[in-house]
Amino acid sequence: MNQAYDYMVRKTNGDLMSLDAYKGQPLLIVNTASKCGYTPQFKGLQELHETFHDKGLVVLGFPCDQFANQEFENIEETTEFCQVNYGVTFPLMAKVKVNGDGADNLFNFLKDEKGGEIKWNFTKFLVDKNGHVKERYEPAVEPADMKADIEKVL
Repeated sequence: MNQAYDYMVRKTNGDLMSLDAYKGQPLLIVNTASKCGYTPQFKGLQELHETFHDKGLVVLGFPCDQFANQEFENIEETTEFCQVNYGVTFPLMAKVKVNGDGADNLFNFLKDEKGGEIKWNFTKFLVDKNGHVKERYEPAVEPADMKADIEKVL
């Protein structure tokens, strides 16, 4: 597998979904957490979704509890929290591990393409229309600061 579209991900209801459904569209893939200092970035991610969705960008959130247990136990709590507090309408997936044993295959691919292990919540990967990682953004990078790079891959 050599592009992001080759991977299967699990939706919040437990069903598997192929990222092939988004083939030809740029992706912004983020490991999220609901109880993190960076959690307010959900607002910026939603703004990117609203600004660029009609141009083809797909924002995908992957809740992760690997860093200081900063995610709700129940995925329904996570989705409700994100919708109520930040108006999130972009797709959230099932909780994943991003590092170590049991790390999600998609995140292993993303890390192999750009930068190695993920250090914290809200690490963001911008994938181009060909399914390759063009940019990796560390947690402190605000979503608004990625607009120029997003426009380049649209």
